[in-house]
Amino acid sequence: MPTAFLFPGQGAQSVGMGAELAASLPAAKSLFDRAGEILGYDLLELCTNGPAESLDATDRSQPALYVCSLAALEKLRGENPALVDGAAIAAGLSLGEYTALAFAGALDFESGLRLVQQRGSAMQAASDLAPSGMVSVLGFELPQVQELCDQCREGQVLQVANMLCPGNIVVSGDDDACARIAAAAEAAGAMKVIPLAVAGAFHTSLMSPARERLAKALADVAISKPRIPVVSNVDARPHDDPTEIRRLLEEQLTNPVRWEDSMRWLIDDFKATECYEIGPGRVLKGLLKRIDRKFPCENVSA
Repeated sequence: MPTAFLFPGQGAQSVGMGAELAASLPAAKSLFDRAGEILGYDLLELCTNGPAESLDATDRSQPALYVCSLAALEKLRGENPALVDGAAIAAGLSLGEYTALAFAGALDFESGLRLVQQRGSAMQAASDLAPSGMVSVLGFELPQVQELCDQCREGQVLQVANMLCPGNIVVSGDDDACARIAAAAEAAGAMKVIPLAVAGAFHTSLMSPARERLAKALADVAISKPRIPVVSNVDARPHDDPTEIRRLLEEQLTNPVRWEDSMRWLIDDFKATECYEIGPGRVLKGLLKRIDRKFPCENVSA
């Protein structure tokens, strides 16, 4: 029974996450203590008490989710070490890919944390350069959303950013373009159109300055061959060459997240039979229900 471990991305954070784990599990508290020393601020205090606007900031939410997800992993390890040791494959949504790589041994805890800290900081800085955002379009499939992007772009940046599950596609771009596609999608009969509470147009060319900064950070980090496959968001396939992993992590910032394709490959080609969503929230379980209603997924919350 090949088991998959899935790790959430930005947007899954909430004030209070990790607090119970840190209070009850020494291994989790140790992760927060180490993180505080590396980051230079009290991450556990931020996760426990917020405020939400600070926790939601891109440069803070990404390290917070990385550490909270690994703390949840320690909870599962304490309850069922054989399950953790026997996991056959891992994947993570955007930021969660770094957590998956840390679980798979490609990154050590400190290197992964420093990378996500720099990634979040670079993405925030790139977002500050131009007013931009993301919009979730529900009820349309990819060809229709791409057509709307073409109609509403008007010389600005507007592109598909996340292909999450059937009927759930996120677009990113300049604020004006996002407003145009939101109105056009509603007029065309979309089930729902939701502007997302994010700093900018992630997974588009507007993240090019962040990609340059991340490339420099990746060049300085030791990456090992993962002990289990980790599915890349960029091409929905696993890679074990550290050079290739670096390249794909860099490309991920400006390329769409192919989550639905990743899950279909994991289920149909890799033949995974069950999965665990490890970390804050239940977003990934919800997406999986739309991709394959019968595929079993359990939450290990933070």
